[in-house]
Amino acid sequence: MTAFILVAGAHTGSWIWQAVADRLRESGAQAYPVTLTGMGERGRAAGPDTDLETHIHDLLRVIDRTDAAEVVLVGHCYGIYPVLGAADRRPERIARIVHLDAGMPQHGDQALTLVPDQAVRDRLLHRSGPADDDWRIPPPLLEEWQRWGSVAGLSPAVLARLAAHAVPQPVGTLTQPLRLSKAVSELPKTGVLCTANGSSIAMVEALVGMGDPRFQVLTDPRVSFFELATGHWPMLSRPDEVAETLARAAAGEGHRVAAKVNEQPAHLRPFLMDVPERPRERVGRVDLHLPDDLAEADLPRPAVVFVHGGPVHPDVRPTPRDWPGFVGYGRYVAGLGAVGVTLDHRLHDLTDYGRAAEDIAEAVDLVRADPRVDGDRVALWHFSSGGLLAADWLAAPPPWLRCVAASYPILAPLPNWGLVDARFRPADAVRTAGRLPIVLTRVELERAEIAVTVEEFLAAAEKCDADVEVIDVPLGHHGFETIDHTEQARHALERAVRSVLEHLRR
Repeated sequence: MTAFILVAGAHTGSWIWQAVADRLRESGAQAYPVTLTGMGERGRAAGPDTDLETHIHDLLRVIDRTDAAEVVLVGHCYGIYPVLGAADRRPERIARIVHLDAGMPQHGDQALTLVPDQAVRDRLLHRSGPADDDWRIPPPLLEEWQRWGSVAGLSPAVLARLAAHAVPQPVGTLTQPLRLSKAVSELPKTGVLCTANGSSIAMVEALVGMGDPRFQVLTDPRVSFFELATGHWPMLSRPDEVAETLARAAAGEGHRVAAKVNEQPAHLRPFLMDVPERPRERVGRVDLHLPDDLAEADLPRPAVVFVHGGPVHPDVRPTPRDWPGFVGYGRYVAGLGAVGVTLDHRLHDLTDYGRAAEDIAEAVDLVRADPRVDGDRVALWHFSSGGLLAADWLAAPPPWLRCVAASYPILAPLPNWGLVDARFRPADAVRTAGRLPIVLTRVELERAEIAVTVEEFLAAAEKCDADVEVIDVPLGHHGFETIDHTEQARHALERAVRSVLEHLRR
């Protein structure tokens, strides 16, 4: 018999699993919804010394009490931290770990990263010690739950119940680092991804394809994936589906992400345009792709700065400015008389948007100071999650910025990107963009979680009468320049480049 030990996220307890547990028991399994210390009436009372280790020991007691042949540990959101800690202590008892819309914390990580409020994170990080009135974080108010994850699928009554039953979270459970040995890495795992919260199998496969070493473990054949078309609290919005999915996960089912050893990653495939090489200069993290006749020209040229997305791990090689797509764009605009600028910014993690924005500002200053560049005629072109980095420029456009372009962009942080500073929301920033021209290239086969942010941006742009030109790529995919070598894709790219250069020459 299989025993499912169900561990909820921050501010919640065993009650959140009631419907799922009932379904699992009806199918013949054992189900143990856990209320961790301090997280509800059926749990132990918490105190200032309650920490992550306390919650790990809560789970160890449950594991040790069950006589089931197979134990499946299910961690939702914060719950994955004590789940991994307990599995690491009892690896011989655990058949599988299920990450239910939860991340992949590693040894030394703190669950504090789950707190969406940067000010709260900073305050807790710099506490000198547990004060009598400062050892618990109050639960979110009713209107604040959406900051902790998508509430898609929850009726107003269920959301109100979630808020009403929520309890304060002991600070030590979030600030104490997770301690793991290698034992937990050998256990089978399943990720259950909630698409309305910004996760999907397609996104996992894209991350693996980027070559980020952190995600290569996801190609292990013992790792499987499922998707649920709902928000961050699927045990409340889709309990029947969650119970069925957990049973299938325990049986070893699910989608496997294959390691494509001999297949070239999508971002390293050839650029869809056949563009000749151009003179190229490298200055620090910035590359300048120069027109052939620039040395003979009397007048400086306009510049287009191409901003890649991410996060891109610092060990990934080649770095983005050497990817065929960005090299292709740089050469293409150089062939049309402008200076193409590619760069490597330091968006290595979701917490790095501020640092990446600084890198871009420095790159722009460097480019504008170059005597071969007309510093009063510059465009910024953002790609994918680099779209969030357009927010600063839209919020307060400088006079020399003649155009902002974005291709298959993410234009608002995805629901599960709680660490991203609220400043990086182009859907809000566009309200103060005035008549700054915006050229947006949209792909028809965009991932749903990204397409929603584009629609949000366009709706906001329409309300404030922003100058937005939308260029559609029929049957186009995210990263179409190296994936879709079609006439429609070429036509869309040519049109977008032509439009940006026309704005620069006005």
